[in-house]
Amino acid sequence: MIKNFNRKILLLVFLFFSLGNVVVVDGQTALSSVKENVFDVGEELNYKLKYGFITAAEATLRIESSDVQFEGKDVFHLVATGKTAGTFDIFYKVRNRYDSYIDQKTLLPFLYTENIREGGYSRQDKARFYQNDRKVVTNKDTYKGSEQTFDVISSYYFARSLDVNSIRQGDKFILKYFLNDAITPMEIQYVGKERVCTSLGTFNCLKFSPSIQPGRIFKKNSKLYLWITDDANRIPIKAEVEILIGSITLELESAKGLKFPSSSMIQD
Repeated sequence: MIKNFNRKILLLVFLFFSLGNVVVVDGQTALSSVKENVFDVGEELNYKLKYGFITAAEATLRIESSDVQFEGKDVFHLVATGKTAGTFDIFYKVRNRYDSYIDQKTLLPFLYTENIREGGYSRQDKARFYQNDRKVVTNKDTYKGSEQTFDVISSYYFARSLDVNSIRQGDKFILKYFLNDAITPMEIQYVGKERVCTSLGTFNCLKFSPSIQPGRIFKKNSKLYLWITDDANRIPIKAEVEILIGSITLELESAKGLKFPSSSMIQD
């Protein structure tokens, strides 16, 4: 049970990151392209995921420079790492790494890789994105994509650079991302603006509620909420979801190398 639960927790960490893409309105509206990157090389975000009061996992997102080119284009190298912590790490150790190489101008992915180490299990997977051909080629199969298909990491960075000034309370959106050998849709509702308290301070945020499927750890009526800073950086600051026993919370612990000042923080 602990083994399956830890896998669910680590998957939630990176699903929370992907939900930064909630502002994409089905990929066919004016919000389907970026105007200016709101991040740069050197940015690093560190998160902790808690089960109740217990820290169950830790995750880091960082942006690195790269000499590699795809189709003659310069790329950002995105690196995400996730690991179990505390008691969870004793029973079932997880050390996962996810890499994504994205176009510096369009922020669309060219290559996504996973290096998974969970207990005694390990695997390495990769997915090559051909945006013009609308397909994703992995070491297992070829999948039909869309005009804009993201991996779970690149979707987060793409979304942060979108203009969301026209978003209205109650609006619902669909996002598509490639994960677990499938291109998956998800419906998200914009709840509104809200202040949220974290260990770093209190922030003005945009609040979203993505849909989730009931399963082994989720209640039938569980709600997942995500808070994104209402400033130029658009950082997921906190996420929370109820499960069968208790709740899981993801919270930003530290941030460095931000491109813009953190103007969403409320000063005492």
